[in-house]
Amino acid sequence: MVKDSISDGRRIGQLLASELTGLQRGPLSGVSVVDADRDVEPTPAGAFAYRVTADGTEVAVVEVTPETARLVLEQAPVIAPERDDITVDGTTVVVHSGAAVKTAVDMLERSLSG
Repeated sequence: MVKDSISDGRRIGQLLASELTGLQRGPLSGVSVVDADRDVEPTPAGAFAYRVTADGTEVAVVEVTPETARLVLEQAPVIAPERDDITVDGTTVVVHSGAAVKTAVDMLERSLSG
């Protein structure tokens, strides 16, 4: 059983970037992380970390807070999972833990699929 969970916004953002660029399947094959601020300092209001593009078109911006990473999508996600560690508010997907990163990526993949 895992006793520690990742709840540092900067680290969650890094995991999200790795997952987005590491998966080369379906609509994710054209996804890139661009304009990354490798020295980003999380702020309570959310600091810009990087942009997410799909085939050269911006589809999201990632911001980090001390405890979360926020995936701000160009359009509302197709699905909203029932998880305690992800919240969705319109076009913003708030990832509260490292364990929720894969679900956030799945949400983006479904949104890109149409």
